[in-house]
Amino acid sequence: MSTPIAPPELPTTLGALRASSYVPKSVREEIRINLEQRLADGQPLTSAVLGYEDSVLPQLETALLAGHDIILLGERGQAKTRMIRSLVGLLDEWLPIVEGSEVRDDPFAPISAYAIELVAQKGDDTPIAWVHRTQRFAEKLASPDTSMADLIGEVDPIKVAGGLFLDDPKALSYGLVPKSNRGIFAMNELPDLAERIQVGLLNVLEERDVQIRGHLVRLNLDVLVVATANPEDYTNRGRLITPLKDRFGSQIRTHYPYELTTEIAIIHQEAQLPTSPVPVKVPWFIDDIVARVSHVARKSHVISQSSGVSVRLSIANYETVVANALRRTLRTHDSSVVPRVSDLSAMVQSTQGKIEFDTMDDSDSDQVIAALVALAVRQCFTEHVLLEEAPAIVDAFNTEAIVHTGDDLPDKDYLAVLAAMPALDAPVRRVAGPGATDGELASAAEFVLEGLYLTKRLAKDASGPRALYRSRNR
Repeated sequence: MSTPIAPPELPTTLGALRASSYVPKSVREEIRINLEQRLADGQPLTSAVLGYEDSVLPQLETALLAGHDIILLGERGQAKTRMIRSLVGLLDEWLPIVEGSEVRDDPFAPISAYAIELVAQKGDDTPIAWVHRTQRFAEKLASPDTSMADLIGEVDPIKVAGGLFLDDPKALSYGLVPKSNRGIFAMNELPDLAERIQVGLLNVLEERDVQIRGHLVRLNLDVLVVATANPEDYTNRGRLITPLKDRFGSQIRTHYPYELTTEIAIIHQEAQLPTSPVPVKVPWFIDDIVARVSHVARKSHVISQSSGVSVRLSIANYETVVANALRRTLRTHDSSVVPRVSDLSAMVQSTQGKIEFDTMDDSDSDQVIAALVALAVRQCFTEHVLLEEAPAIVDAFNTEAIVHTGDDLPDKDYLAVLAAMPALDAPVRRVAGPGATDGELASAAEFVLEGLYLTKRLAKDASGPRALYRSRNR
C-alpha cells in the first residue's frame, strides 16, 4: 500500500506550526476524543469485526476511553489482530513530527538527541514532516528469539564506525517500541517472549521510558501498547511474568461466534471465491453446514479446545467446497457452480491443518472430520427440513430403486432422478426454494437423500464423494 501524501497546505516549519491552529495531543487523548465523537455519532468502533457488538467491543471502548494499555485474550482465529489494527482509525489523520526523526518527535517537545539538537539550532525554521495515521502502527509477533534490540534498541556499530562514541546518544539504533512513539504498538502472542525481554517492557508500560544497555538515555515515550495472548499461555505460571500482567490496564476476553448466522456472515465477508465463467450459487444449507462444522468441532471432546477452532477454518472450508464444485462444473459444463453435499468431502484438505487432536493419532483425522461433517449435515437437516413425504420416499426405494450421487455427476442426472421419483421431487423443490436452477435442485436432492440416510430412513454405500442410496431393507 502506498504512503499517503500530506496536503500541501499543512505547515512545513516549526514557526508555521506554532502559528497554525494545531494543538498537540497525546495518543490516548487523540483516541479518546475521536472515539467519543464516533460514539456520539452512533458509529461503531469498527465495522470489520462481526459478533462482538454486545460483548468485546463495549469492553474495548471502555478501555480506550480510560486510556488503558490492553491485552486481548483468546484462542486463534478470534479477530484479535484485526481489532487491534482497526484502532488506527481512531488516530488523527495527520501528525506533525520533526523531519528526519526516528522516533516521531513532537516538534514542541522533542525527546531524541537528534531532534533536540535540531530544534535548538534552527528554532522556528525547524523542518516539519507529516505522518499519516496508517504509518503510526507497529506490530511484532513475539517469539523466543525476539531480542531487546528488536524491541528497544541497540548501539549501531555502523554509526560508531562513522566516528561517534559508544556513549553518544546519536550512536543508538532504536527498536520498534521507540519507533512507535506517538502511535500504537502491538505485540502478538505476548507470552512467547523470553522473560528477560518481558522485563524490558515493564518500563514502557509503567514509566513510559526505555533504557538501552548502559546508556543514560531516557525517552519519554507516548505509545499505546496492545497485546494478544492465548488464555492457556497467559494463565500458565511462568509463561508471562506477573509484574508485566499487572501493567496492562484492561484485560479483554474474546470468543468465537455464538450464533451460526454470525459465522455465516463472517464467511461471506472474508471468503475469496475462485473466479468462474458461470454464476456461483451457494445454497443456504451449504452455508449452514460449513459454518456448523466449526461449531460442532468447538464442542468435540477429541479436538483440542485450548488450541481452538479458528473462524479461518470455516472460511477455508467454504472456499474449498466452492472450488470443488467449480472443478466439477468445468468438466460437466453445467450452467452454474452449485456446491453439493458430495463436495463437502473436499473439506478434509482444508481442515487437516487447522485443528489439533487431544486423544488420538492424526492418522484417524479423516474419519473424525467426516464424522464432524455428518453431524453438521444431520443437525442442519433435522432443524430446518420438515419432511412429511419421508414415508413415500422410503416406499419408493423399497421398490428396488437406487440413486447414485457424486461430485462428478452433472446436474441432469439428478433431474432424471426427480422425474422418475415424484415423491422426492416435491420436498427437493421446497428445500431448493422458488425459482431454483438445475444446479440448486441437484444440490437439494443430495441434501435430502443424505438427511434421510443420517436419520436412518435410507441406507448408503459410500466411497469418498460418491454414494449409492438404497432401501434399508436390502
